[in-house]
Amino acid sequence: MNKVVVIGLDGLEPSITEMMLRAGQLPNLSRIREQGGYSRLRTTYPAQTPVAWSTFSTGTNPGRHGIFDFLSRDPVRYLPTLALSRYEQKNAFAAPRVVNRRRGIPFWELLSQAGVPSVVLRCPCTYPPAEIHGRMLAGVGVPDLRGGLGTSTYYTTEDGVLAEQSEKVVRLTPNNGQCDTYLIGPRHPKTQQDVTSRISLQIVPSEDKLVVHSEHQPRAIEVRVGQWSDWLHVKFKVGMFQAARGIVRFYLRALVPQIELYASPINFDPDEPLFPISTPENYAGELQTALGTYHTAGMAEDHDGLNNGRFDESAYLHQCTLVMREREKMMLAELARIKEGFFFCLFDTPDRLQHMFWRFRDPGHPANRDGMDAEFAQTIEEHYRKLDAIVGRVLTYADEQTHLIVLSDHGMNSFRRGLNLNTWLHANGYLALKAGIEPGDEENSRFFHGVDWDRTRAYALGLGGIYLNLRDRESNGIVATAEAEEIKAAIVRSLTGLVDPGNGLQAVRSVLTREQLYTGPYVSESPDLLVNFAEGYRVSWATPLGGVPSGLFEDNRKKWAGDHVIDPELVPGVLLMNRRFAEGAPRLTDLAPTILHSLDVTPIEAMEGRNLLL
Repeated sequence: MNKVVVIGLDGLEPSITEMMLRAGQLPNLSRIREQGGYSRLRTTYPAQTPVAWSTFSTGTNPGRHGIFDFLSRDPVRYLPTLALSRYEQKNAFAAPRVVNRRRGIPFWELLSQAGVPSVVLRCPCTYPPAEIHGRMLAGVGVPDLRGGLGTSTYYTTEDGVLAEQSEKVVRLTPNNGQCDTYLIGPRHPKTQQDVTSRISLQIVPSEDKLVVHSEHQPRAIEVRVGQWSDWLHVKFKVGMFQAARGIVRFYLRALVPQIELYASPINFDPDEPLFPISTPENYAGELQTALGTYHTAGMAEDHDGLNNGRFDESAYLHQCTLVMREREKMMLAELARIKEGFFFCLFDTPDRLQHMFWRFRDPGHPANRDGMDAEFAQTIEEHYRKLDAIVGRVLTYADEQTHLIVLSDHGMNSFRRGLNLNTWLHANGYLALKAGIEPGDEENSRFFHGVDWDRTRAYALGLGGIYLNLRDRESNGIVATAEAEEIKAAIVRSLTGLVDPGNGLQAVRSVLTREQLYTGPYVSESPDLLVNFAEGYRVSWATPLGGVPSGLFEDNRKKWAGDHVIDPELVPGVLLMNRRFAEGAPRLTDLAPTILHSLDVTPIEAMEGRNLLL
């Protein structure tokens, strides 16, 4: 039996890759290109990680796997919900279960049916993991212990500090060199109140450190200024006979003049996750025993901590390195023991790092208003060199019977300006606000709080989706089916080619309907329209959660300065194989049938791509 090895490098940008290939700075990727070939890879609409990797695994467009965004909407309450999984509980006495909202049939399930073993490490939208012939560790979609994408805690002695994006703030009051405080864990399943666990902070200023004391393991853990701590294994009591176990690490930014301590989102403990994160279920724990404790949350890198100013770029880079080393250890351990079948490992870090460091290659970016640190000007290129070295270690396991594929799901671009899409809909008469409320008022900062649904015909949610307020679909729908097409056509005409008056640049390249983009049984779950932005633009930060700010456009001054949720034609991925493959715009849908053919398994009819191998 042959062996197929696929290494995913999330977000690897073709223009940077090609520049560095020409300069001879990526020798291992260059070697694969010489053995087989290189091409840009057409991504999905939209160019988002969960959408694209779901298409990779199923070989279908999103209309056949049902993932259209990180977020979807509840048509009854008009609230955003996580699109990747949902939780079900039949009654108060039954245990809750998690359901993967990615449908379709991933090719590794077809391999399993054919008796071909697979090892799949950290592929998005594999939570909870399916039973396969082999081993799987779930990736993007695995939540933190609170059930979200990642909620951190910031501890400080400073007064008046407000919580920023995806965080809690706890005020510290030292007493004789000690602070008694608490960790914030999951919500209680009945009361929905935060479950906490006591910890004590011993402050040792003479050694630039503090010590976290608790009943957890280890009982005492040091945190030094400017460093990340080791993992603390924690347990929260959520019932008389129930406990939720997790892992957390700390970063100490300062002890003076104020204590500034950051606690990461609490990840599932690999030994006892709240819900299964691996197949077999004990596989996650076996990895921890063999390789040490590791991040289990799908969004492993704490980008919100950097975005919120709770630590600096050097600390974030250090954490990215820790995550990448964890992944590399898993990868090498598995490559050393598999002899045949399919292997996949995803490195998410290039995506997360580029989001946060893109501004250092874009001097005019609004996020550089206070200057640009030259220290980080080559951070992205240096990361590409590290990824190339990892690929070099993979090559030592690729014999003549190994089909090696290296790919990214999409590229990366600058995110300089944001469009307040709901504000545009309001200005053009499609979204109405309640009497006395104007765009920018606190009442409509998020979750459509100020929207008058009885007069609203369209609204925006997620990263570029627009929904009609359809009668018999939305709970307060007012748009009749007969007028839906006319409204969609009017929005397309008005929004396509929208120019930013602040600089005269085109912000929106196109607006496409769901019928133009998708086919399959789940098309009805997609947005009615998808906005495809020009280079440098994206929806504003307020748009995804239903905000209606004042003004149509705003500068993006956040450290999250790079993005890829723009017109997918502008952010293709990359594809390298050590086998010659067909020229001519390969697509993500082509990978599943190509891998199946390489392992002598017939693709199913639902797969839309072609076998790329010559």
